[in-house]
Amino acid sequence: MAWKGKLEKVDQYKFRIPKGYKSGMRVDGIIYASEALLPDILSEDAPEQVANVACLPGIVNASLAMPDIHWGYGFPIGGVAAFEVERGVISPGGVGYDINCGVRLLTTYLHRKDLEGRLENLVSRISSNVPSGVGSEGKIKVTRGEIDNLLRSGARWAVEKGYGHVEDLEAIESYGEMKGADPGKVSNKAKERGFSQVGSLGAGNHFLEVQEVVEIYDKEVAEAFGIKEVGQITILIHTGSRGLGHQVCSDYIEVMQRAAQKYGITLPDRQLACAPVKSEEGQSYLQAMRAATNFAWANRQLITHWVREAVTSTFGKSERELGLQVVYDVAHNVAKIEEHEVNGKKVTLCVHRKGATRAFPAGHPELPERYQKVGQPVLIPGDMGRCSFVLVGTELALKETFGSTCHGAGRVKSRSEAKREIKPQELVSELKRRGILVKAASRETLVEEAPEAYKDVTQVVEAVAGAGISRKVAKMKPLGVIKG
Repeated sequence: MAWKGKLEKVDQYKFRIPKGYKSGMRVDGIIYASEALLPDILSEDAPEQVANVACLPGIVNASLAMPDIHWGYGFPIGGVAAFEVERGVISPGGVGYDINCGVRLLTTYLHRKDLEGRLENLVSRISSNVPSGVGSEGKIKVTRGEIDNLLRSGARWAVEKGYGHVEDLEAIESYGEMKGADPGKVSNKAKERGFSQVGSLGAGNHFLEVQEVVEIYDKEVAEAFGIKEVGQITILIHTGSRGLGHQVCSDYIEVMQRAAQKYGITLPDRQLACAPVKSEEGQSYLQAMRAATNFAWANRQLITHWVREAVTSTFGKSERELGLQVVYDVAHNVAKIEEHEVNGKKVTLCVHRKGATRAFPAGHPELPERYQKVGQPVLIPGDMGRCSFVLVGTELALKETFGSTCHGAGRVKSRSEAKREIKPQELVSELKRRGILVKAASRETLVEEAPEAYKDVTQVVEAVAGAGISRKVAKMKPLGVIKG
């Protein structure tokens, strides 16, 4: 259903839903987009969700949406909203079901020519070594007692178990460990779903991709990220907290629906169920969400280890010889307590990023030493038929969007639409024609994630770059794709 609400053009890459558009809006809605992207954005009711979020108590500055915005549960996917900790709220709908769905990028010393005659073998080895698909189970089983340690420590838990290196942790948002996680706030049902899924890719839009660098826009920043030349091979991992994170969201939506009534919070949409950040319910959700976030980072750390095993066995060289380094790992679906400047004052906020990426600039205290001079790497996956991008955070993002930018291409077709309209064999043939090898657990997943189901990620990236909330660093195209 096309959205018919009021939208004002602020500039070339920014559009406003004025707070007078509907009763209850406390701030404006701001959508970052280009004219080319607007038809897809307005073809569904996601802008109404932007306006709904603007009605929540304690929201600061504006309800924001990135150019990859599309319909989600409560908040739009591609939504960003910050709430004062003292009088604002926290909402599971502002994080989503796949808590800390995120992306990790690895660089290598390999060049495109090194994959000639070996790409299929490499993709097969990775596919065999990394469990994927609906209901997939990991290669390790975590005990009931051990899962609590994992939920507290995140990627550090995996490294301490021998899956990776200490230096990997520096290249992960929050060093791969959100402090303040409480496994006791995670239900037994959520833990049951997580026991066997640690170290698995899952299905849906999750993927693992062998890529080639095809363009470098900022040589200095690219080199700081370990991206040295066109033709270099990189590997992108996209997955999240699996069934555990989904269950945490489900559990706390029920809690928040009761809490909203308890605290007298008026909701324009019951999917925006929330509680004051400082309430018992708000704190419990925050602690459980942090635990699920840590699960996702441990998950991507284990997958990284098994990817490294597959690459070293394919080429008969060590990790060091192959240069298998983590560039960065970013969360897409998370709520974080952060300090930001609002009206000239430092304020502690609860920043919800749902289908949005943190994009902090150079010099930000939360960045590791290696990126202090250039800024945070921002990883933007596309679809399996086009390309992905590496961007870098900016000062303007910190000022306008609480240090946030887009997270990917954003869907334009539902999964059911894609299955009706796209033929699997034609899709495989088309990808092969483009030189892209695909391994998918099922034909159903393949068509659901076809390039035609997504916006053009290049247009999305041009919009955030044009708006100045991130800068382009490099572009990669897929060579081999593993879909769950």
